[in-house]
Amino acid sequence: KMTKKIIKLTVRDVRFPTSLEQHGSDAMHTDPDYSVAYVVIETDQGMQGYGLTFTVGRGTEIDWTRERSHSVGHCGGPECSMGPLGTVRGQGETLESLDQMLKEGYPAYTTSCAWLGYSDQLLKQLCTDALNDGWTKFKVKVGADLKDDIRRCSLIRQMIGPHNTLMIDANQRWDVGEAITWVTRLAEYKPLWIEEPTSPDDILGHAAISKALAPLGIGVATGEQCHNRVMFKQFLQASALQFVQIDSCRLGSVNENLAVLLMAHKFKVPVCPHAGGVGLCELVQHLILFDYISVSASLDNRMCEFVDHLHQHFRSPVVIQNAHYMPPKDPGYSCEMLESSVQTHQYPQGQVWKKLQ
Repeated sequence: KMTKKIIKLTVRDVRFPTSLEQHGSDAMHTDPDYSVAYVVIETDQGMQGYGLTFTVGRGTEIDWTRERSHSVGHCGGPECSMGPLGTVRGQGETLESLDQMLKEGYPAYTTSCAWLGYSDQLLKQLCTDALNDGWTKFKVKVGADLKDDIRRCSLIRQMIGPHNTLMIDANQRWDVGEAITWVTRLAEYKPLWIEEPTSPDDILGHAAISKALAPLGIGVATGEQCHNRVMFKQFLQASALQFVQIDSCRLGSVNENLAVLLMAHKFKVPVCPHAGGVGLCELVQHLILFDYISVSASLDNRMCEFVDHLHQHFRSPVVIQNAHYMPPKDPGYSCEMLESSVQTHQYPQGQVWKKLQ
């Protein structure tokens, strides 16, 4: 077998002006432009590999090399598809789970209805549309103003009814005591979890919040900012989270995420991945399908985030049917972007950005 030699590597700063319509706005990121550092590797035999890491704009010019240049995930050929499925479970169980996923897909929830910068009128319209499309699980951004959060959570709960699922996400905004007080005030709206209630590095702080909110039936979800498996190990050991939120770009691509999936299985904590951004849904769908088919075999309290932005810029965009991720049929890690989209949105020389200058 001939050895393939890498002959070229290109990195491009690709940004989408999502801040113009407040897409992605939350308590910490009030005007994000969803962006990626996009890497293409070429070999001397014509093969290409594609990788990306997600930022909210300015981060792309600061730090694409330090942590995440190893998140290259897709080589463009069938030999790059995820390997043997039977790791933790028996082959018969694995095939049964695979068949179920092919027919039904993996349950998803939507964050697209309730970004913090959206007006109540837009929130109502998006929520109505989502309900009509079969969505039953909704996440609301909170954390900037308590009265505003009470109004918006009340509105969403009224819209979706008492039996659909509501989650809330503070994006690290509070300290520990403030998080407990604030979420207690929102408890009447029956959120399943509070996501990122405080600094993502404060493991013992999350443990204190988890303990305080347990009597209210509210779990703590976090992990999108955890940068390695050791942090997840400590979160799990400290009973500091009730929902593990892996991120396909934050950790070192597939292998590091698989370690977290196995630890979550050991501790019997459900995995509900963080997604959205640019390409995160495309990448993480592979990880969560692997978790169900080969590791957990459970859908109890499990769902994967979906945000309906920017999928049209990918060669193999996610497919959502009846609020479920349908298993991808193309080989690879689904992170190849359309070259036309890359050129148009490259920062700062792309056509989209020249018009905004």
